[in-house]
Amino acid sequence: MIGTVRFASSGLVPWRLLLPLAAGSIPAAFLGGAVSLPTHAHRILLGVVLLFAAFRLWWKTGPGVKLRPRPGAAALVAIGAGLGLLSGLTGVGGGIFLSPLLILLRWEEVRRTAGASVAFILVNSLAGLLGHLAAGRAVPGGTWILVPAVVVGGFFGSWLGAKRLGTLALRRTLAAVLGVASIKLLSE
Repeated sequence: MIGTVRFASSGLVPWRLLLPLAAGSIPAAFLGGAVSLPTHAHRILLGVVLLFAAFRLWWKTGPGVKLRPRPGAAALVAIGAGLGLLSGLTGVGGGIFLSPLLILLRWEEVRRTAGASVAFILVNSLAGLLGHLAAGRAVPGGTWILVPAVVVGGFFGSWLGAKRLGTLALRRTLAAVLGVASIKLLSE
């Protein structure tokens, strides 16, 4: 929530892109959060995809990015549904999937991608958590102990992303986050 407010107040959330994506992702994240699947093969596949995206983001640089036209609203809703389902199934907020998609397909520039990502994570995390709870499962014990770290990280990270880091640093930070997520998925 902290990141969404900070990026939105800086005009860095591309709402026209994000709203159809979220319209598809929210119900799909809820459903994904309610489902419990054997995930070993699923996690390996996602880990490899995220690792590929991390490498592409780390090394693919160049002067200025010419943005491509985005698909229509119906296609964005469908893409959002796929991302939301992945988000709910994996327990990851979905921005980890959305960010490389927006950057590598050149639908948005890096800083606005970060703004889209934090808002997307917020809505998908809430929907996935509600689906998880609706399926009769509990929040893991000790989760609330992490809240202070999340608040501090949210304030500092969103300040860096919205105000301080350059485009290359943002791309490489995202690549590092994708790499960590990939290693986490592949090691489980």
